[in-house]
Amino acid sequence: MIDKSELPIAGTKRPPQREITLRRTASIVPQQNVQSRSLLAVIVIMSFLACLTIGAVGMIRSTASSWASQISREITIQIKPDDTIDMDKTLGAVRELALSFVGTTGGTILDKDATARLLEPWLGAGLDIDELPVPRLVIITIDEQNPPDFTAMRATLAKKIPQAYLDDHRTWVDRLVSMARTTVIIGSGVLGLVFFAMVLTVIFATRGALAGNRHIIEVLHFVGAESSFVAEQFQKHFLLISMKGALTGAFLAAFCFAAAGWWQTRSIATPESDQAAALFGSFTIDWTGYVGIFLTMLVIAALTTLTARFTVMKTIDDIDNIRSDPGRIDQNQP
Repeated sequence: MIDKSELPIAGTKRPPQREITLRRTASIVPQQNVQSRSLLAVIVIMSFLACLTIGAVGMIRSTASSWASQISREITIQIKPDDTIDMDKTLGAVRELALSFVGTTGGTILDKDATARLLEPWLGAGLDIDELPVPRLVIITIDEQNPPDFTAMRATLAKKIPQAYLDDHRTWVDRLVSMARTTVIIGSGVLGLVFFAMVLTVIFATRGALAGNRHIIEVLHFVGAESSFVAEQFQKHFLLISMKGALTGAFLAAFCFAAAGWWQTRSIATPESDQAAALFGSFTIDWTGYVGIFLTMLVIAALTTLTARFTVMKTIDDIDNIRSDPGRIDQNQP
C-alpha cells in the first residue's frame, strides 16, 4: 500500500532535492610539504649524477673499444735509418716480406710528407726528413679473424732486415682494456655511493613525514587500520616523487650528452674539439647507453619506494611496541 500522505498535493511544488556530492578522500601523507620538495630535489640531483655516470662509462668503453679495434687491425714495421741500406728499396722489401705471410691484407708505406706531418706537433712545420735520422714506417693491415704469426714475422724480419722492428700494438691494446675496466670499476663505485646516499635520504625523509603525521597513524591504528594500508599510502606517495625526480634527472643527463654531441659536431677541427676528442673520444652514446639511463631511472624509483615501505613498517612496529609497553616511553626519555 502507498501512503497517500507521501504523495505531492496538486498545485504544490516538489521540494528541491539535495544533491549528493562525493568528496575525494584526502591523502594520509601531505602531497606538498618541505620533506616532499626536498626529497624531490635530492632524487633529481642523484638521478642526474647516476645517469651521467652510466652514460660516461658507456661512452668511454665504446671509445676504448673503437680504439682497440682500430689498433688491432694494423701493425707497424719501423725501419731505422742506416747508411748501409737504401731506405726506399728497404721499405719496399719490408712491405713485400710482410705481405707474404698469411693473414695480411694490405700494406702502406708512409712517404716523407706523411712522416713529417706525424712529427710536426713536436718539431714544427717545414721539416726536412733527409736532414734527420728519422725512422720510416710501413703500415700493414691484417685480418682480425685470421691474424698472421707475429712471432714468425718478427723473426724473419730480424734475420733478413735487421733494421726493421715489428710493433703489433699489443701493449697499447692492453692499456686500453685496462683503462676501460678501471673506468667501469670507478663508475660502479660512484653509482653505489649515489644509491647508498639516496637510501639514507629517503629514510630520513620518510621518518620526517611519519613524525609530522604520527597522530594520524595512531588514530588509524586505533580504529583498526592495518599496517600494510598505512605503508601503502606512503609507498604511493614516495613512488610518485621518485618517478618525477628520476625522470627529470634522466632527461637532464640525456640532454647533456645530446648537447655535448651537438657541440662536438659543430666544432670539428677546432683546438677545443680536438682536445676533448683526445681525452674523452666522441660524446655520443649508443642505444645501450640510453637503455642504461632508463634502467637506472627504474632502479631509483623502485629503490626509493621499497626503502620508504620498509622504513614505514619499521616505524609502525615501533609505535605498536611502545603502545604495548608504555614503560618504554619513559626509558627513551633523556
